[in-house]
Amino acid sequence: MGCTSSVYALGRKKKVTIPEAVVFVPSVKIPAQSDLQRPLKGLIPRELLDRLVCLRNQIVLVAEDTDASAIIELRRALEEYLSLLLGLPKKEHGLEDLVEFKWKNLEDGRQETCVANSWFELLSVVHMMAMLTLSEANTLMIPKDYSGSGVRVVSTDCKRNAVDLLLKASGYLEFCVKNVLVHMPPDIKNRLPKDFQDGVLEAISIQALGQGTEIQLGLAVESQKATLSVKRRLACELLIYFSQAYQCLSGCDMNHGYGKKHMWFIKWKFLESKAAAYYYHGLILDKGNEPSCHVSAVCCFLAAEELLAESKRACLSFCLAAPITRSPPLWGAMKHLHQKIPEVASRKSQMYGSLLEEEKALQAPELPDFQLSLRPDDYELPEMDQAWNREKWEIGSHSLKEHLKDYENGIETE
Repeated sequence: MGCTSSVYALGRKKKVTIPEAVVFVPSVKIPAQSDLQRPLKGLIPRELLDRLVCLRNQIVLVAEDTDASAIIELRRALEEYLSLLLGLPKKEHGLEDLVEFKWKNLEDGRQETCVANSWFELLSVVHMMAMLTLSEANTLMIPKDYSGSGVRVVSTDCKRNAVDLLLKASGYLEFCVKNVLVHMPPDIKNRLPKDFQDGVLEAISIQALGQGTEIQLGLAVESQKATLSVKRRLACELLIYFSQAYQCLSGCDMNHGYGKKHMWFIKWKFLESKAAAYYYHGLILDKGNEPSCHVSAVCCFLAAEELLAESKRACLSFCLAAPITRSPPLWGAMKHLHQKIPEVASRKSQMYGSLLEEEKALQAPELPDFQLSLRPDDYELPEMDQAWNREKWEIGSHSLKEHLKDYENGIETE
């Protein structure tokens, strides 16, 4: 999705694409073929069962054929499937653990996860909706072509739409943590993929808000009306978001493929945001009249310069961590700050050199704390499909006998 560079592996004709990552999209999971017919036959109306099977198979085929790039079609199918799926976890229906649902990683098609639990299926569907939304936001932030000057241009509307999508994705993930995982017994939770850990889902939800703030900071830098105070506030909020995301991951097992890449992304963005926060805080302190204000400002600029250098190394480590991705050209606030921070740090250090020599211990001041502005969008599940109205069900006794016979035959063949 979006712009990619292509290389050809030696000795092979297969074309390898290296995607560009503006918005971080974790490993996308798609449904794999699962048998719903045998465990549910005779327990729910045939028409309802056929619709469940048909919709799930449709999602499998579209996701595999398009590498999950048909976002609008997939989102529509997932939402329709959700309204049908909601009947399975209901305790009064007694169907929660009958079907073994299978999901796999989109990137390699391997590492299939099989769990006989309807809450796992619900979690996987909402998680997939979140990943598709993050992917759509990433696509919006990567222009398909260049302006006549050769400079990449992302329209203001695309940036604002990307922020809306990030808030939406954050809401999906928050819902997963607060409204789905809590219904799963510990033994089932222990069998979930590592990127379905509570802390990982919380971290991705929070960093989506952080990336929305990053886009807003870029818009503020481009606006002549935005004050230094506004820019400092956004930079400090950005730092808080990525600090919180890191804290969420601190108790998780991240020693796996995408986990290591995720950690490098958090570190990269944390360092960038801290550099931005110190830079704008320094500009405000430098407006003071006391010599101590100028000394503190220079300390901020020097700290920002050091953090910026560290962030470049973290960015490279993120890109090289599997699966390999390309870093986008500098954009938004960081395009401005990569030029201004070294320039201002050098100029102010020379300007206040005598004051700095008088100070025994130079230390950057504490950054101000701000209340966070962005919140996840509230997500609510669709209403359960009317097909689950049991008063209208017509299931003959012969159907139940067929189900028991099929179940017995299944045990014999296993």
